[in-house]
Amino acid sequence: MSGVKATAPYGTWSSPITAGMIADTTISLSSVLVDGSEIYWLEGRPSEGGRVVLVRRTDAGPVDVLPVGYSARSRVHEYGGGAAIVSGSVAFFVNFEDQRIYRVEDGGVPEAVSPDTGDRHADIFHDVARNRLVCVRERHVDDGVVNELISVDLGSGACKALVEGHDFVSNPRVSPDGAMLSWVSWELPDMPWDSATVWVASIGPDGDVGPAEKLAGGKGVSVFQPTWAPDGSLIFAADPDGWWNLHRWDGAGVSPIVSMEAEFGLPQWVFGMRTFDVNPSGAIVTAYTRDGVWQLADGTLQGIEVPYTDIAAPQWVDDKIIFIGSSARVASAILLLDPATGAIETLRTSLTVHLDPAGLSVPDSIAFETTDGDTAYGFYYPPMNAANIASDGELPPLIVRGHGGPTGATSPSFSLAIQFWTSRGFAVLDVNYRGSTGFGRGYREALYGRWGEADVDDMVRGAEHLVASGLADPARLAIRGGSAGGYTALAALAFRDTFSGGASLYGIGDLMTLARDTHKFESRYLDLLIGPLPETEQLYRDRSPIEHVDALNCPVIFLQGADDRVVPPNQAEAMVDALDAKGIPVAYVLFEGEGHGFRKAENVTRALESELGFYGRIFGFTPADDLPALDIRNLKDEPWFSGSRRRT
Repeated sequence: MSGVKATAPYGTWSSPITAGMIADTTISLSSVLVDGSEIYWLEGRPSEGGRVVLVRRTDAGPVDVLPVGYSARSRVHEYGGGAAIVSGSVAFFVNFEDQRIYRVEDGGVPEAVSPDTGDRHADIFHDVARNRLVCVRERHVDDGVVNELISVDLGSGACKALVEGHDFVSNPRVSPDGAMLSWVSWELPDMPWDSATVWVASIGPDGDVGPAEKLAGGKGVSVFQPTWAPDGSLIFAADPDGWWNLHRWDGAGVSPIVSMEAEFGLPQWVFGMRTFDVNPSGAIVTAYTRDGVWQLADGTLQGIEVPYTDIAAPQWVDDKIIFIGSSARVASAILLLDPATGAIETLRTSLTVHLDPAGLSVPDSIAFETTDGDTAYGFYYPPMNAANIASDGELPPLIVRGHGGPTGATSPSFSLAIQFWTSRGFAVLDVNYRGSTGFGRGYREALYGRWGEADVDDMVRGAEHLVASGLADPARLAIRGGSAGGYTALAALAFRDTFSGGASLYGIGDLMTLARDTHKFESRYLDLLIGPLPETEQLYRDRSPIEHVDALNCPVIFLQGADDRVVPPNQAEAMVDALDAKGIPVAYVLFEGEGHGFRKAENVTRALESELGFYGRIFGFTPADDLPALDIRNLKDEPWFSGSRRRT
């Protein structure tokens, strides 16, 4: 090839990264599990309808442990996590369809070990000495939802409640000598990253748990991932000083292992999350984040140099370290590091195709001034294509992305979903708005009482920063987000006039409806983000996009799962009807069989293609892709925008 790029308008570039590729050639990797010298992990596969499969590393390559028809996915708290463990070469997992716990050995048929009661389970631990599992059980009863720690006898299947009386519990772990149980609890209205407590208690001869001793945490302090060390001490992350730092309980008291302005913990949206591990000699391996970039380190905080900017779930495997890592040019992968030599072996990658590095957009980390004299953060991805370039003077359309949570965070790791847009000629800004994790408790709590304001300001200021820098077309600014990020997108479209269009993926339009309909885990979350009800009901209405549809004057596409229990479809449909009644272009795509997020390959593909087609229609360019028909109400043949000005 000559290396000369063809000139074509932004948005029209032909890209090797198709929506189908994202669905069919990518898998999600999570929950690395170590059993002695054996390594396992979970794979979420869109090509198998979103099935989550337990996989084992072998000399011949990865081998599925779960047969077809089983999926390791919990529904506790609706978000799940902690759905599988492996102990003594036997796997225990929560099957998605019936939420029962099953046991399976390689090549065997899964056998149920918990009763068929309709209860949900998560966060399993194998209490070997007592031949039982200890786990979280969630029971849905007539008067509400009950969360508790239970034991499941592996011989009889009998269940016994061990820890009751808390709104939420997690992380049940038995000490190395089998004498004690540790766990975490938190109470409404707090979320686990606001206030959580770590407890220990003796286990009696009958297997029951004795009186609990509080070790750390409580109001205004969060704890994360209590882990027993071989010497009987308990290590966990806690943030009494505003940052999740590692601490140790030695039986007499708690002391910090390290104190620094970095995060060694994560917001516990799902069970089974981890950022550190302890090997039999007591050595620690950990990951921590600063300003959205992750670092691998040992327990003395001596950095371990690896070419990755996102690091998750580090654990020891003998004298090596297993973790999930990615960077701007390297997709998420299961990686095995030899600390002695620095050699890294890739066991499994989330991307099964090769892409030309010349066509990949590498992000720049940016910080920009926002309201109240604060600083917000993000990663800017310029348009990039190995074969195309735009004409001189043309500015690219910009997509501003908001993560969910809103306590989530974005990092400069490889995202095929972002490259999908940049390779077609879009610029992308991925924003860590106030409320994001990774910048300390103060930054996270800067959103409390101000959801729908501070986050929106940060998205707007980020877009304006790029426009002022000459990096984005001010007439073609789009905002998109899923879940809480979808709410931020809708609020920005309703309460600001910066953006020219947007996409809401299972986003929130009506805060009062969310407060009434949401599940137990988040039932009081809005008390912190907005205010307690009923005293602040007017504030909920003031910040609900559905209440201010008259302020919307640009197109929106809604992508929604029909079975979403977190954000039910009625929220999207109310917004669609309101925009339609006003004559604003609006598209609505409902995905049957999907919940809060899209897992099936055909739906992942359709969602991306629909969004691309939507932007093409409203911004007035023709994508190179062969896209399915999309019904956009109130939009004629001409684009919604003409030249550099928005229609009114």
